Amino acid sequence: MTSDAVVNNPLIYAMIAHIGIVIFLYIALTIVRAPSVWGIGLRPDGANPLLRYESRVSANLSNQFEWPVLFYVGCLLALGADAPAPSSAVTLAWIFVVGRVIHSVVQIGSANVRLRGVVFTVNFLAVIGLWAVLLLGSL
Repeated sequence: MTSDAVVNNPLIYAMIAHIGIVIFLYIALTIVRAPSVWGIGLRPDGANPLLRYESRVSANLSNQFEWPVLFYVGCLLALGADAPAPSSAVTLAWIFVVGRVIHSVVQIGSANVRLRGVVFTVNFLAVIGLWAVLLLGSL
């Protein structure tokens, strides 16, 4: 596949969007750690007002390097194929990316493990579906 074909493949945009999520999470982690690391934003008593978010952001960032690996491998396989990715694969890729955004919001903003599990299940099924489409042909 030529580089033009890769750049014009809609799956690459879903991959880039997920990379954007990861970059955002690194920035967020830097911000929530800033009071502890650099003293920026410390309360007068020396406490970090963002400390309660640090473990959530850190855990979510780690999550971006677990299940998404299978998303990337699937997308890369599709990018290397002779035929363009089926529209169902592109749709499933974007469902995954949107699901990762929602998963991040839920994991960082609340302690609702049940909701996070539901969102993760959607992400899980989207990647399984992506692989099914790529391996079995267009659904």
